[in-house]
Amino acid sequence: MVMVPDNLRCERAGVSAGRWKKCLILAFCLIPALLFAQLPESVRPVPILTGNAGFFTNVEAGQAQLVSEVNPVVLVPFGERWLIEARGEFEGEFARKNGNGPFGGGVGKELAYLQADYIANPYVTVTVGRFLTPFGIYNERLYPIWIRSLQPTPLIFPIGTGSSDGVMLRGGFPLNSRVNLNYAAYFSTLSTNHVLDSDRTTGGRAGLFFPGPRIEVGASWQKLLQEDRANAFGFHFAWQPTALPLNLRSEYARSNLGSGYWIEAAYRLNQVPVWNKFMRRAEIVGRAQQLFAGQIDEDEAEEYGLPDVNTRQADFGVNYYLHDGLKATASYGRQFSSDGNFNLWTVGIAYRFALPLGRVE
Repeated sequence: MVMVPDNLRCERAGVSAGRWKKCLILAFCLIPALLFAQLPESVRPVPILTGNAGFFTNVEAGQAQLVSEVNPVVLVPFGERWLIEARGEFEGEFARKNGNGPFGGGVGKELAYLQADYIANPYVTVTVGRFLTPFGIYNERLYPIWIRSLQPTPLIFPIGTGSSDGVMLRGGFPLNSRVNLNYAAYFSTLSTNHVLDSDRTTGGRAGLFFPGPRIEVGASWQKLLQEDRANAFGFHFAWQPTALPLNLRSEYARSNLGSGYWIEAAYRLNQVPVWNKFMRRAEIVGRAQQLFAGQIDEDEAEEYGLPDVNTRQADFGVNYYLHDGLKATASYGRQFSSDGNFNLWTVGIAYRFALPLGRVE
């Protein structure tokens, strides 16, 4: 996940960051114990440990990098209305110094989310804690390495995304028999703690889903409540046609950091009449994207993980599902900008796991 640089946040929050971290962690330790004690033995659900792990080799402009990831997710339900969920991210990045010698590097650790969800009614879920910022669709729906069709994230991914600390309302309901509305609205507090890092922001996302053609369109908005009080806007589109095993997705985002779009199509080859036993496990993917650089200098662009010049990129990839929970992936991309054109290669494997943390009755 992309982290916002500390030097762009209000200094006055530094004193209270440690207290905020302690209070949040204490609250999440006490809530499960109190809820669990009130449930009879017959209705106690089983917690789940799930997530994904992977190993990838990336070659960018001729420079190789080895990346290993483990992203565990813990789900602890309580009765019919409460759920505690958390996801950690452990990522090792190893490269040769100056392109020669042995691989070296470090392991980054992040807390993507740690939240308590309360299902108030069929249309509203209240979330408190640290959660994925609901801006666009990639951050919440497509980011895990097992789910994403191409391992490189889109160029505009850092705009409006990340994690937030605060409160969120989300849900959905039918507007009529042909269209459903889904929504999310949130407020996030400022934290400069390296574990609970977040900006003071507010915003939300709304989408319209049409079950007949299986199309979703939506928009996102985010307001920064500190520093330059900048706005960010986004739009998304997703389509799964009933006649084809195709996923078509696209996003647009704009802020003072820059603007741009990506469009991606993933096609499962299970309708190919030849070698069907082999083909039905394969998927081909293509993505086209473009970013227009914002009003940030080279150092800020590096901190945010954004290009500091206008950039175009095209990617093509293949995924092969060895069995349920294990896939091999490979992709090739070409990036074009005034800083130079270069190739991007990725090859690796991703594994999805799910384990009950108790006896299933």
